[in-house]
Amino acid sequence: MPTSHADVTTAHASRYLQQLCKHWAHKFPVEFDPNHGTIDLSLGRTIMDADGEALHITVSTDESASIERLESVVADHIKRFAFREELVFDWKRAEAA
Repeated sequence: MPTSHADVTTAHASRYLQQLCKHWAHKFPVEFDPNHGTIDLSLGRTIMDADGEALHITVSTDESASIERLESVVADHIKRFAFREELVFDWKRAEAA
């Protein structure tokens, strides 16, 4: 299963995690609290963990052709919530065993 991970430096990680989960909760299965969230999108799964320094995001999908699209969709939505700051998404890909 193709997997990708990004550590996004921000002091507002919990806020963005909760905003994204609430945003998609009407369309997709979502579970979250202030520090951890899981979203099962049609493209694949997004798992987020927030701490005081960063938002840690892992995306995975059954279709390798979809991983880049999933990275883009997640990053674009978070960037919209974070319009007051410039976030950097440095995705690192890994093939899960």
